Amino acid sequence: MDVIEIKNLTKTYGKARGISNISFNVEEGEIFGFIGPNGAGKSTTIRILLSLIYPDSGSAAIFGKDCIQFAPEIKKNIGYLPSEVFYYDNMKVKELLNYSASFYKKDCNKRMKELADIMDLDLNKKIDDLSLGNKKKVGIVQGLLHEPKLIILDEPTSGLDPLMQQNFFELLKEENKKGATILFSSHILSEVQRLCNRVAIIKEGKIVTVEKISNLTENTYKKFKVETKAPLDATYFQISGVHNLEVKGNVTSFIFKGNINDVMKKIAGVEIMNLWIEEPDLEEIFMHYYEKEA
Repeated sequence: MDVIEIKNLTKTYGKARGISNISFNVEEGEIFGFIGPNGAGKSTTIRILLSLIYPDSGSAAIFGKDCIQFAPEIKKNIGYLPSEVFYYDNMKVKELLNYSASFYKKDCNKRMKELADIMDLDLNKKIDDLSLGNKKKVGIVQGLLHEPKLIILDEPTSGLDPLMQQNFFELLKEENKKGATILFSSHILSEVQRLCNRVAIIKEGKIVTVEKISNLTENTYKKFKVETKAPLDATYFQISGVHNLEVKGNVTSFIFKGNINDVMKKIAGVEIMNLWIEEPDLEEIFMHYYEKEA
């Protein structure tokens, strides 16, 4: 079953960038990465899913129901963390979270304390006394308070120190084990690679690719670094399938996709001192897609 299903979704803002004809699905129980730089269209897509804005064309469904038509019903089972959080300053953290819990008509006190302990959040502090990172913790607890079936996260780790990021990732994994589906939108690719099963790459409002992380990093590309006895001309490895070519002194590095025998023939034609063949990380693949599309 698809928890999120997006088909040909388009939203324009006049001459300003929006999203154009994007399609992807998020399967039940997966952690799905949605990646691209700031301004690529991630937040616009999420705001349509949350019915905060309406699309110009196309459709988006959550739990098999149109996310605009059935918005109030759907939102009962969604936890959302925006990239920036803003609250009533004169409230205590506990008062704010109790207010949030009241919308779900369930007792969330036990859950609130558990989450606050995990995130090292003082429930008795006033909102206006909190740092940016602690306000982000409030947003995390608030988003997970009602044990949602779908968790939507937009740049969730901004403001969190490394220790809290680790706690947060472990918390997300536990929620996922309990059955929650997660849409994780970020421009920090190491986070996506660490958590997600599949990923959609978006550029300038258009989907570039939707792939399994394992396919992107293991089966499709190889990362080569060749150290030669003498420096090579920059054109030597400019063959089909070579991307991100870089020559520094006697070391030539690149990402390769294609018949590996083609690149091995080129390597055999020079006197080498050392050779490394590795799996590229998601960031290198991401840059390849962006350079290719440019």
